[in-house]
Amino acid sequence: MPALNLKSEFADADDLETQMAAIGRRARAAARQMALATAQTKDVALRTIAERIRQTSREILRENARDVAAAKASGQSAALIDRLTLDEARLAGIADAVEKIGALPDPVGRQLAAFERPNGLLIERIAVPLGVIGVIFESRPNVTADAGALCLKAGNAAILRAGSDSHRSAMAIARAMSEGLTAAGLPADAIQIVPTRDRAAVGAMLTGLAGCIDVIVPRGGRSLVERVQAEARVPVFAHLDGICHVYVAAGADLGMARTILLNSKMRRTGICGAAETLLVDRACAGTHLTPLVTALLDAGCGVRGDEAVRAVDPRVSPASDEDWRTEYLDAIISARVVDGLDAAIEHIEANGSHHTDAIITEDQVEAMRFLAEVDSAIVTHNASTQFADGGEFGFGAEIGIATGRMHARGPVGIEQLTTFKYRVHGNGQTRP
Repeated sequence: MPALNLKSEFADADDLETQMAAIGRRARAAARQMALATAQTKDVALRTIAERIRQTSREILRENARDVAAAKASGQSAALIDRLTLDEARLAGIADAVEKIGALPDPVGRQLAAFERPNGLLIERIAVPLGVIGVIFESRPNVTADAGALCLKAGNAAILRAGSDSHRSAMAIARAMSEGLTAAGLPADAIQIVPTRDRAAVGAMLTGLAGCIDVIVPRGGRSLVERVQAEARVPVFAHLDGICHVYVAAGADLGMARTILLNSKMRRTGICGAAETLLVDRACAGTHLTPLVTALLDAGCGVRGDEAVRAVDPRVSPASDEDWRTEYLDAIISARVVDGLDAAIEHIEANGSHHTDAIITEDQVEAMRFLAEVDSAIVTHNASTQFADGGEFGFGAEIGIATGRMHARGPVGIEQLTTFKYRVHGNGQTRP
């Protein structure tokens, strides 16, 4: 089987077009083999990949250190460097996630529905792989393993294009995955990484590589996702921003609200499930606002607030209209006091990104209204917004968080990486 092409750069534009087309053809051929792979074979491959990641950890961490050093030298933000950085614990988590994906039930071949027609035809709806999935990502090297493993488990092939920041790390992880596939007797080309930093490779993928790519998944900032959505000639699983809200309602327990708010904002500030706006019901502002804002400030979080929030502490800076629609991905949060549940829902609808929003309250009626009326991919009651993660949902990992409404929404795991076909069983029927 063809070896993974790991050249650092293509020679020129003509060569890029030729080699991208070849990557697409190899992926399509590999996808046909993956679609027929047994559940046991796929699981063995994923366990082998996890072991190869562990065995090559020194190489992966060495390449990641080069990526991190280059990012720091170029003045990249602290949030990006955090997303980019691997250490032994994070790399072990990547390998563990691959193993967990392998242990999940096989999503391929599931009978989704079965019914019999009056003429005796038996019709089944059966889950099948999507085919070839193109994943375009920026600074998170773990996406290489997470996305690749999810695609493989669902019987797909993947073409991965890492951003320039994570290029070396992604190449090292992809090499380990290719070796694991080969050892398990599956096509190495089921995982291919685009071996160039040239942005023209993204454009080539967005054309669909002459019908070889079935769906594109962008993982990155607004500019990347907007470009993909504007230029892609194949379906896209995407979200633009993670503008996530925590609404502290009148019936909120203060201690719980403080704990959930700090976790939602400060556990990891650079992920899409991090809270970016705090809303506090005016009915409990007298008791809850000061402790919550003080807790954020004392934790090192900058707060940008409306007039009521600024009155709490001189360290609070004024919030502009733009702040309510900003994904900071940093230790900054916007905060305002709202007149009850209706105003909170109105604010979220006007300024949110339909990603993840939380209500903190002991009032079950308010909680159920919030869960029903907030039109986001994920809504939580008395739980951190940082649970917006495929691993936390029991999916093993995720290929992304989709905020659209077609096919997949929320964490995209192995089930969302399948489609279906109909199998029709007859005994000689013809149509009159």
